[in-house]
Amino acid sequence: MQTLQPPTSLAAGLQLPTNGLDYTILAIYFVVVLGIGLAARRSVKTSLDFFLSGRSLPAWITGLAFISANLAATEILGMAANSAQYGAYTVHWYWIGAIPAMVFLGLVMMPFYYGSKVRSVPEFLLLRFDKWAHLLSSILFAFAAILIAGVNLYALAIVVEALLGWPQWVAIVVAGAFVLAYITLGGLSSAIYNEVLQFFVILAALIPISYLGLKKVGGWDGLTDKLDATHGHNFTTAWGGTGIGSVNPLGANWLTIVLGLGFVLSFGYWTTNFAEVQRALSAKNLSAAQRTPLIAAYPKVFIVFLVMIPGLVAAALVPKIGTSGSDLQYNDAIPYLMEQLLPNGVLGIAVTGLLAAFMAGMAANVSSFNTVFTNDIWAKYVVTDREDEYYVRFGRLITVIGVAASVGTAFLASSFSNIMSYLQTLFSFFNVPMFVVFIVGMFWQRATPKSGFWGLLAGTVTAMVNYFWIYKQGIISIPSDQGANFVSAIAGFVAGAVVMFAVSLFTRPKSAEQLQGLVYGTTSPGMTEAPAAGDDAWYRRPALLGWGAVVLAALCYIPFSF
Repeated sequence: MQTLQPPTSLAAGLQLPTNGLDYTILAIYFVVVLGIGLAARRSVKTSLDFFLSGRSLPAWITGLAFISANLAATEILGMAANSAQYGAYTVHWYWIGAIPAMVFLGLVMMPFYYGSKVRSVPEFLLLRFDKWAHLLSSILFAFAAILIAGVNLYALAIVVEALLGWPQWVAIVVAGAFVLAYITLGGLSSAIYNEVLQFFVILAALIPISYLGLKKVGGWDGLTDKLDATHGHNFTTAWGGTGIGSVNPLGANWLTIVLGLGFVLSFGYWTTNFAEVQRALSAKNLSAAQRTPLIAAYPKVFIVFLVMIPGLVAAALVPKIGTSGSDLQYNDAIPYLMEQLLPNGVLGIAVTGLLAAFMAGMAANVSSFNTVFTNDIWAKYVVTDREDEYYVRFGRLITVIGVAASVGTAFLASSFSNIMSYLQTLFSFFNVPMFVVFIVGMFWQRATPKSGFWGLLAGTVTAMVNYFWIYKQGIISIPSDQGANFVSAIAGFVAGAVVMFAVSLFTRPKSAEQLQGLVYGTTSPGMTEAPAAGDDAWYRRPALLGWGAVVLAALCYIPFSF
């Protein structure tokens, strides 16, 4: 099978014919972004305001920010590239690899997070286990956040260089400076309100590309006819060729898709990634916090079409894309359609949408990094018991350091064959081991404090060993990077769970009183709050919203299953 070329550059002929109108649209967007940061600054009076928006935001704001933080340009370009290479298999990353986990986060895990009043995901481990599990998880998360923020900066630089002709360093400095400015000014509130704006700008960019792309190939029927003829029938189905022992471009069978992606990677990312959970923790009450990922799940069901269709259209128009027979890489799918299909004005909106997506992804990781580093590392273990104003100042300082570090890690992404493969690799290393510690700790009261640290360490090491030694050294043949990531996730999950069970047999657990509100079946005051007036409306009921999203995702699978 072919693999994506290293994303060191896009195709040379993709520079866009932008004019003054396009740059005016881009300039207006940057002015609005900074204006939001300045406006949000007035509301920052305490560290809770800076790091969690004072826990005051309504569910619809946090829900849109939740999905926007995930909808980074690495996802847009990466999923379009996946679609150009793998076809309709991309839907698995959304309907089985996101929706169930988002619903689980809202219905099951948010009461523990929000009810315990923690400021971050790692802080929950301090309450449930001990300081060693907390410190290790904080360090791993901070490291991963900087790596992922760097991916967004690097991808932005190569895209802007190719499409607009800007040097890479200019793109990095401009985008990094704007993200730094509005997060430093307004903290999480600024990031969240900008993410709401960015969500609509991203849609305004993707909808014209998808619509005009489909029109170019004769609609959906024309698209599937072309792809069936050039790539085979399985290219436009979700489950074709995924039987155990069957060969398919994805390099994975239905079992590794369901367990590796649908359960371990998916739940590991959506339930423990603080860049996402932080948006829900900023909600005004428990009901709003629970509804945050559930509201986000509905646009997530349909966004797959806006990133998949451009990739499929590019594969239909350039059947040899990504191979030696074409100058275009898989990563070129969306830039190619922008250059071919969009008139000036709409082109400016599309470029602004891409930049907005990169900035949303970077801002989400930088804002979560400054919270974890300040509250979970610096304030807990380095400089303790200082006045609140000190930690706000330090949070702004570490934001500057985080952005600078992201610039340094940006070029690490160039050693990986595909943006999404790189991100999935990071998730298998960092999110999956944390998920197993959370899930065992939340549902097994006998899990001991020491088991948290050793389970997290074992899961992380096992996932890394599987990827760098067993897969990369060819000890076991795995057809693709994505398949290897699924296997690494499963191995890390199993290793973490086994080690936690073994360590718990020989160490002392916490008392029932210490675990109140931290283990399933126990409650805390925050988990039993009375609903506010009007919270009994059907659209405010988390269970209805959650099950509705799951059913909707399941129904969407039907046209792609045969």
